[in-house]
Amino acid sequence: MAVASITDDSFDAEVLAADKPVVVDFWADWCGPCKQVAPTFEALAEELGDKVKIVKLNIDDHPLSAQRFGVRGLPTFMVFQGGQVTATHLGAMNKARMIEWLKQSAPSVDEAV
Repeated sequence: MAVASITDDSFDAEVLAADKPVVVDFWADWCGPCKQVAPTFEALAEELGDKVKIVKLNIDDHPLSAQRFGVRGLPTFMVFQGGQVTATHLGAMNKARMIEWLKQSAPSVDEAV
């Protein structure tokens, strides 16, 4: 499953109302670490299939959601389950670290990898 881009307008429907865990990558074009981790994030989305929804939100184009959830640095990754933030990670991660973080943050990920 590919990484979907979301907007402030689609955030509630795509993330908060989702019936499975959602990982949101808050990023920006000017963020070097965001660009570094993008291929890893894409590969993870393919690997996890439909167990977890993986989305990206450009905070420059859609700042309201980032403000709403207190994003202060980039990249910031958040796991949402049942409309609530269940985990947050600030900074780039390699694939192994990202998988480990997701296993701890969203139990359904453990079954997928």
